[in-house]
Amino acid sequence: MTALTDHADDRWDDGLIARSRHPALGHDDDHDGEEGDDALVRAVSGAGSDGGKAPAPPLSLEGQALRMRLDALRQLVGLSRTRLDGKTLAEAGRVLDEAAARRGLSPQHTVVAIAGATGSGKSTLFNSLAGVQISETGLRRPTTAAPIACSWSDGAAGLLDRLEIPGRLRRRPRETSEAEALRGMVLVDLPDLDSAVGAHREHVDRVLALVDAVVWVVDPEKYADAVLHERYLRPLAGHAEVTFVVLNQVDRLPGESADLVMDDLRRLLDDDGIALGEHGEPGATVLGLSALTGEGVGELREMLGQFTQEKGAATRRISADVDRTAVRLRPLYVADGHAGPEIGEAARAEFEDRLAEAVGAYAAGLAAERAWRRNAGKACGTPWLRLWRWYEARRAPRSLAGLASLAAIGRTSTAFDAPVEQEVTARQRVEQAVRTVADEAVIGLPDPWAQAVRETAVRGAERLPEALDEIAVTLGATVAVPSVKPPRPTWWPAAVLAQAAMTLLQIYGGLWLVGQIVGFLEPSLMPPVLLMVAGIVGGPLVEWACSIAARGPARRYGQDAERRLRQAAAGCGRARVLEPVAAELLRYREVREQYAAVAKLSTTRQ
Repeated sequence: MTALTDHADDRWDDGLIARSRHPALGHDDDHDGEEGDDALVRAVSGAGSDGGKAPAPPLSLEGQALRMRLDALRQLVGLSRTRLDGKTLAEAGRVLDEAAARRGLSPQHTVVAIAGATGSGKSTLFNSLAGVQISETGLRRPTTAAPIACSWSDGAAGLLDRLEIPGRLRRRPRETSEAEALRGMVLVDLPDLDSAVGAHREHVDRVLALVDAVVWVVDPEKYADAVLHERYLRPLAGHAEVTFVVLNQVDRLPGESADLVMDDLRRLLDDDGIALGEHGEPGATVLGLSALTGEGVGELREMLGQFTQEKGAATRRISADVDRTAVRLRPLYVADGHAGPEIGEAARAEFEDRLAEAVGAYAAGLAAERAWRRNAGKACGTPWLRLWRWYEARRAPRSLAGLASLAAIGRTSTAFDAPVEQEVTARQRVEQAVRTVADEAVIGLPDPWAQAVRETAVRGAERLPEALDEIAVTLGATVAVPSVKPPRPTWWPAAVLAQAAMTLLQIYGGLWLVGQIVGFLEPSLMPPVLLMVAGIVGGPLVEWACSIAARGPARRYGQDAERRLRQAAAGCGRARVLEPVAAELLRYREVREQYAAVAKLSTTRQ
C-alpha cells in the first residue's frame, strides 16, 4: 500500500476507505467532489518509512529513572531464578519484555485505548474525536467486534503490529486544525469489556496490557458496574496518571443530576484506590461529556492533545507496571520487623562450641594436660618411684587394673573410638548446632530465602559429622597422647638436678653407713643417717614441688591442645556450613538492594 504523506490533496481508494461522516458534525450526506474526498478517512497500513521505529530522543529524568529501575528488575530476576520458581517471576519477566518491546518502538507516538461497557458510547466518542465515522455505532450489541485504530500521524505501524491490529482496521482521521493538535496519538477503539463473546473480552485484556493510556467511557446507568471496577479499574489503580475516566451521555441527565453522578463516580474511583488528578496533582482525569452532542468533547480533545505532546505516557505506563510488579514481589524480598539477616557473633560462638563438644575438645585438652603432668612426674620423680612404675607397667599391661590405671592417667587413642551411643549423641549435637545457626540466620528473611538458607545449611552439614569424626580420631588422639614429649619449662633442668642430688645423698649416705658396718670407716652413725634421711625426704619434696610448679604449664598446654582441636572443628564447620550460609545471605542482600532500586517510585510520583 502506498505510504501516506501530509498533503491533504493525496487521494486513493483501496476498498478500505470509510466514506460515512460523523453525524454530530452536521455534514450533509449528499456532498460530493473534492470537499467530500478530503473528509475521507484513509487507512493506515505501515505508514512511515521507519516501520514504527524512530530515533530515540534524549531521555528525560523520568525516563532515566525508569531505565535504572528496569535494569535493577532485570538483575533481580536473574539473581532470583535459582531461588524462586518460574511462575513467581513470570509477571516480572512479562513487564521486562513488554517494556523492551515498547521502548524499541516509536517514542513520538502515544497509544490510547477507548474502553467501556456495552452501550457506554465509546465508539461514538471514538468517531467524534476522529472527526468522521470510523467505528460502527448502533443499537445492535456488541457493535465493535475487533480493535480499530486511528493514527493522527505516520510511523505508528510498529505499534499497531504489536497490538495485532490488521491493516484493514487501521484508519486516519479527518485532516483539520483540530486534528493537528492530536498529532502523534494513536487511538484504539476496543470491543465491549462486558461482551458475551469471549473473543471480544480477550481482545480487551490483550490490548489494555500494551497501550500507553486508557480512556474509560462510562454512562449514567452502568458507571458503578462491578465488572468495570473489580476487574479493571481496581487492579489498574496504580496507572492513574495514564487513565481518563469519562462520564458519557451527560445530556441525558437533567439539572444537577450530572454533578451528582460525577461526585458519586469520583467516590467510587477513590474507593478503587485511583488517585484523582485534582488541584494540579498527578492522577486520573475525570470529566463529563456527551459524544453525541459534542458537549465536553473539545475539552477531552485538548487534554489528549496536551497529554500526547508531553510524550511521557509510555514511560509512565511502564513505571506503573514496574510499581505493580514491585508490590507483588515485596513479600518475596522484604520481611517486616527486622533490619537485616545475618549470623550474629553469639550464634557463631554457640555453633563452634557445639562442634567442639562433638569432637571432644575439652576432654582432649584435659588429656593433654594430664599427659604433660605425667611427663613432668616422670622427669622430676624419684628414681625408685619411676622404677616401680616401670615394673608395674611391665607386669600387668593388659590386666584390668593396668587398663584402669592407664585410663586414670590419660586418654589413649582408643578413647576416641567412641561407642555407638556416643557417636549418635555427637551427630545429634552437630545437627542441632546446624539447625540453631540456620534458625538464627533466617530471622528477618522472607519465606523463599529462608528456605534457601536452611537448604544450604543442611547440604553443608551432610558430611560434617564424618569430617568431625576424622578430626577427633587424628588430631584429637595426637593432642591427647602426643607422640613427642611436651616442651619443658626453664626450671625443669634445675628440678632434675635437685632430684639427682637427693638421690646421690641417699646413695652416699647408704655407702657411708655400709662402710661403717663393714669396718672400713670409723663408726659414726649420725652423719650417714642424716644424709640418707635428707635424700629420702628431699626426693618426694622435690617431686611435690615440681608437681605444684607444673600445674600452670600443664594447664596452658592442655588449653592450647583444646584450642587447636576447637579451631580445627570450627574451621570445618565454617567451610561447610557458615560460609555457604553467609554466601546465601550475601546473595539475598544483593537482591534486596536490587529490589529497593525497583521499588523506588518514578520521578513524577516522587
